[in-house]
Amino acid sequence: AMCEDKVLVELNKEQCQTGFAVGDIYLGKVRKIMPGLNAAFVNIGHEKDAFIHYLDLGPQFPSLQKLVASQQPGKRGLRVESMKLEPPVEKTGKIGEYLQVGQQIMVQVAKEAISTKGPRLTADISLAGRNVVLVPFTSKVFLSQKIRSADEKKRLKRIAAAVLPKNFGVIIRTAAMEARDEDIEHDIQTQIDRWRKTCAAIKKNAASVPAQLMSEMNRANTIIRDSLNGSFSQIAVDDEAMYNNIRNYIRLIEPEKEKIVKLYRGNVPIFDNFDISKQIKSLFAKYVSLKRGAYLIIEHTEAMNVIDVNSGNRTKAEDNQEQTAMDVNLAAAKEIARQLRLRDLGGIVIIDFIDLPKAPNKQALFDEMVKLMATDKAKHTVLPLTKFGLMQITRQRVRPVAVESVSDVCPTCNGSGKIEPTVLLDKKIENQISFLTQ
Repeated sequence: AMCEDKVLVELNKEQCQTGFAVGDIYLGKVRKIMPGLNAAFVNIGHEKDAFIHYLDLGPQFPSLQKLVASQQPGKRGLRVESMKLEPPVEKTGKIGEYLQVGQQIMVQVAKEAISTKGPRLTADISLAGRNVVLVPFTSKVFLSQKIRSADEKKRLKRIAAAVLPKNFGVIIRTAAMEARDEDIEHDIQTQIDRWRKTCAAIKKNAASVPAQLMSEMNRANTIIRDSLNGSFSQIAVDDEAMYNNIRNYIRLIEPEKEKIVKLYRGNVPIFDNFDISKQIKSLFAKYVSLKRGAYLIIEHTEAMNVIDVNSGNRTKAEDNQEQTAMDVNLAAAKEIARQLRLRDLGGIVIIDFIDLPKAPNKQALFDEMVKLMATDKAKHTVLPLTKFGLMQITRQRVRPVAVESVSDVCPTCNGSGKIEPTVLLDKKIENQISFLTQ
């Protein structure tokens, strides 16, 4: 759970049983070519075949295939730095030109299996570290757009050029702005070593496809890698093994932050102690209260998520309708930005704000929403308010939503009423037992 000023903003679940996380690399086998979709289905060991589109093969796919073929038993394995790269993939080509049924391919999970769909794959492999993302088969150095200083850009490019072997490129992340030269060099070297281990794993697993070649770090370390910055004041962990794991990882990436990791030993469950349990329960609610009687209604449908903003009983007390509507809308915008991250709502989100007749107010609300969404790491687009006062947001989701179902269908009335979700029931019983036995 990630909190800002004691308010829960992100909730992440690690479900070990699925084992197919974003960033994992597999050696898979092509099961089916779909010319109509210009895509293929690949067996990577998941119960549902994974999906790869032609555009996700990446420009350097022929070079990657040449490397995979060279790692087969009895072949002399190639190394990326000594390879002559193949011509890049054409953007307008057909998947049948590059893939055949039964072929072994190296792929990376780009999106976890969600609902009835299997994982989404990419063959444009990249390895993410704290400061850099390593991209094999290219020699380019890309910089995060948030790095503005010309001197800093020069420094980072110089460090990368000095360390990178031939045919390796990097994307330098925003975190590198505060990093020392040796930390960035070490990060690049670590990713190159991970890549070499991944290539060595092809040889070992070539006879037992599908096989996992490399797995991402555990979920906690991945979140810390991507989010840790100067504003973090505490990381509390109630599991000793994970505590040691996180401390060791932070010692590697930011030694001065190691002291903020604390082992929680209280009798009360950790989420109850930090008042997170109560906030998680509100995740299941359809109604979200705002200040002074206003509230949101969040509805999830197959095609989109719909959020309705209501002023509640505020309007009765106040005369200036436009100002009241603006105040409620701004408070709602702040809460909606938080709820999108918290519930990890993806796809299309339609928000029905309270009508604002004045154009400057509409623009101000749109600008505020863009600003509030800036902290959201998921790719998103916010569109201005339409003629009917609706705002559309698209938001990428790469993992299953935090809360699948708000309530179970009641077995007695078959759906005209709702009962509390069984997802919460076992936790409720456990909490009751631990409370009674203390």
